[in-house]
Amino acid sequence: MAPRDENRIGPGENPLMMMSLLVLSWVVLGTAKIIAQMRESPKNVAYTDLHRVCEAYFGPARQHGGSHAVFAVPAPGSPPINIQEGRGGKAKPYQVRQVLKAIDKQR
Repeated sequence: MAPRDENRIGPGENPLMMMSLLVLSWVVLGTAKIIAQMRESPKNVAYTDLHRVCEAYFGPARQHGGSHAVFAVPAPGSPPINIQEGRGGKAKPYQVRQVLKAIDKQR
């Protein structure tokens, strides 16, 4: 076994790596809860929650200006996802269903 370099930090001792893992866990758990709510009631989803889920699954919006955010779906042959804020800060139900369908296709 090679001698341990005292100046080197192991993966369990790296605070940045630990913080990254905690943030990733928080994002995954948070989006899982939102997705469960989206499946239960597509008519009652906040636009900000839908946007957060899209960013978690599809990456940052490739276009975000005006009233629409456009996300590229990594599945081959899938059209881009457009989301738009509806009345009262809610997501439009048909767009919630489109996002759920694209997520299910990815799995």
